Amino acid sequence: MTDAPVTDPSAYTPPQVWTWNKESGGRFASINRPIAGATHDKELPVGKHPFQLYSLATPNGQKVTIMLEELLAAGHKGAEYDAWLIKIDGNQFGSGFVDVNPNSKIPALMDRSGPTPIRVFESGSILLHLAEKFGAFLPASGQARAECLSWLFWQMGSAPYLGGGFGHFYAYAPTKIEYAIDRFAMEVKRQLDVLDRRLADNEYLAGHDYTIADIAVWPWYGGLVKGLLYGGGEFLSVQDYKNVQRWTDAIAKRPAVKRGRIVNRISGDPASQLHERHDAGDFDTRTQDKIGEPTKA
Repeated sequence: MTDAPVTDPSAYTPPQVWTWNKESGGRFASINRPIAGATHDKELPVGKHPFQLYSLATPNGQKVTIMLEELLAAGHKGAEYDAWLIKIDGNQFGSGFVDVNPNSKIPALMDRSGPTPIRVFESGSILLHLAEKFGAFLPASGQARAECLSWLFWQMGSAPYLGGGFGHFYAYAPTKIEYAIDRFAMEVKRQLDVLDRRLADNEYLAGHDYTIADIAVWPWYGGLVKGLLYGGGEFLSVQDYKNVQRWTDAIAKRPAVKRGRIVNRISGDPASQLHERHDAGDFDTRTQDKIGEPTKA
């Protein structure tokens, strides 16, 4: 997007009581609704591995597939997983998915490694669940643990300003509203400055070690500074955040990150799309450039 934002000239006076009587407009209007729960019956598939992931390769989805691939790369064989594709086109309102995540958002995880299956939803919660289960990518105690958890929850609280705020009004809203774009662009740039200052004196967010904090933040802010989110890189002058750029490049080189970011991906280069992952060998044999199958509904 290259056109300068313009102000919507129409005035809007909110009613005393809001009612849902029309679509809100924008790219995702057809699936937005003010109520929760399932819209149709649909069971979820279950594979052979201890972890069953139901997701899509959005930044939030990438967090979990990167984490699982990092665990496997670190030798934790118990972290084997099946990754099933959930397209955000109404499939997230199927009864099986709502049973795993009542909030109808990806990613959602079923931990079937024990006698009783455990559902885990919200990407930060999934990262923490896996880190504690395997004793990996989470410092055991002290300042490093506190920093790790602080930056993890910083991301969970900050990303809505990036995705739901800046991304929505800059890229998806049916009308370019100057006030809204300016408001969220300012906040996203402030967040980038927060990260840049932290990374000026630290290799990773928690200090010397790579942790779930980095795994959580990288798909969002790493993608942003490489111009991969919302076409907003030039608009936000992302090249100015040198320390975030350095950190982003270092993490992007990790083999587990390269694998994790393509799982459940359904857009872009066919070689970078692995719609479903059920075996480690799928990265070599089941990407879309090799099988050419249409995306599953």
